[in-house]
Amino acid sequence: MEYVLIRSKRRTVSLEVKPDLRVILRAPVGMPKGEIEKFLAQHQQWLSEALERTEQRKIRDDALQLREEELRTQAQRYLPQRTAHWAGIMGVCPAGVRITSAKTRFGSCSGSNRICYSWRLMAYPNEAIDYVIVHELAHILQKNHSPRFYAVVQRFLPDWKARRALLKK
Repeated sequence: MEYVLIRSKRRTVSLEVKPDLRVILRAPVGMPKGEIEKFLAQHQQWLSEALERTEQRKIRDDALQLREEELRTQAQRYLPQRTAHWAGIMGVCPAGVRITSAKTRFGSCSGSNRICYSWRLMAYPNEAIDYVIVHELAHILQKNHSPRFYAVVQRFLPDWKARRALLKK
């Protein structure tokens, strides 16, 4: 078993598996190499399991990162074009469209009519995406969530409640 040995002014021995699968063994300065090897042998089962868990987490994280990059690319291509489509239908003109990494909201519209969308929105059906787009564009006309605001949304998406429900699944 290959590992990095770090000796320091400590009283105990510890094992750590880093995300890059390196094994770090920390030991007291004066501990003989034989005792360190014995400790390693006694903890072989734990070490094998920890390496397996870390490797699985790394594979999962790599897959998630790849998925994130795909969704981000899709968002950059699709959302500005789709926003322009709906803006034409609604007769509004957003000041710009940005793609963000927001985790708690799918979209926002600033006071200066700049629209932001989270790339995470791309994981939802097109009907739900259109709802978010129309919702944010409606804020150009109504800067609140009043009945007048929802009347604007209703005018362009009569089934907006069903579309919004898709975001909660």
